[in-house]
Amino acid sequence: MSITPDNRAAVKAEAARLRDLFEAAGAVPVETSVLQPAGTLLDLYGEDIRARAYVTSDALRGEQMLRPDFTVPVVQMHMAHGAEPACYTYAGEVFRRQEDDRDRANEYLQVGFEMFDRRAPEEADARVFAVIHEAVKHLPLQAVIGDIGILMAAVDGLETTERRKAALRRHIWRPRRFRALIERFSGRAPVPESRAALLAVKDPMACDAPMIGLRGPDEIAARIRALREDAATPPLAAREVELLDAVLAVRETADNALEHLRDIAVDMPAIASAVEALAKRLEALERAGVAPHSLEFEASYGRTQMEYYDGFVFGFSVPKRPDLPPVATGGRYDALTRRLGGGHEIPAVGGVIRPDQVVALEGGA
Repeated sequence: MSITPDNRAAVKAEAARLRDLFEAAGAVPVETSVLQPAGTLLDLYGEDIRARAYVTSDALRGEQMLRPDFTVPVVQMHMAHGAEPACYTYAGEVFRRQEDDRDRANEYLQVGFEMFDRRAPEEADARVFAVIHEAVKHLPLQAVIGDIGILMAAVDGLETTERRKAALRRHIWRPRRFRALIERFSGRAPVPESRAALLAVKDPMACDAPMIGLRGPDEIAARIRALREDAATPPLAAREVELLDAVLAVRETADNALEHLRDIAVDMPAIASAVEALAKRLEALERAGVAPHSLEFEASYGRTQMEYYDGFVFGFSVPKRPDLPPVATGGRYDALTRRLGGGHEIPAVGGVIRPDQVVALEGGA
């Protein structure tokens, strides 16, 4: 839904209501610049957001972009002053190109609630979720939760090289690429022609070594050595792949998903700690008045969203309307505070609501 002259007042009023609600929950209002330095910030977003960011060049400030979300600049602002516990709220426009869908707005309002707290991560997750839930509970929405941390733990527990695990971790947010890597590492997929050509090179430093792009001979030699090491690595065991697939396939109510994941953890102990963290989170949610059986859990949820989410993830969407963007989304992003903290870090979790979507649903659109 776009902000139009007809609905602008209603959307602005809803944004103010949401921000007031978040302030009442203990958040301090903050603002960030609409124009943000691009550079490394673009690397913190997922492929989808990077591809849709409005980027321009400034003679004095270098490459700049219109703010595609608030979380990254809010984290950057907070970490610049240390890593103390804090809670923030904000409201303002974000900008994302919609080249493949003219019906989706390329400029819309976000109202957010971000919490930095190192004392009890699961309690913080539950608090942020409960605050968002309270704000949209009058709407006909279905809440879905997930946990990127369980997927990361599953990858970390694989009996393979650190190089392969690093590649899988890097592509957790790219499901197709992740699946292609699993197929290759398990020996199910043929070696790509380009890779086979490099592996066939007898002397990487000789003149018959293929010159690829701008890579020099040393870079090509290093690449070939890495490929040969990988080719000599035993394939992933079929049982490990089965268990990983079982984790990715979990999709049921949160209480049942917990028991299912506990069963998988018996044969895949690497995920046991992450699964018990999920149990603590569900207990905290129940104490906050959110029944686990009312939530859908999808192990793969959040894998096509922001790449800075690395734990609990959630969203509120209109049932049976996948064409509509979520009304609210959020998640945990501990690693982001490490990257922007200059040696400091603090566990953090947050969420955003789109007031235009709230207004549209309230009006029956």
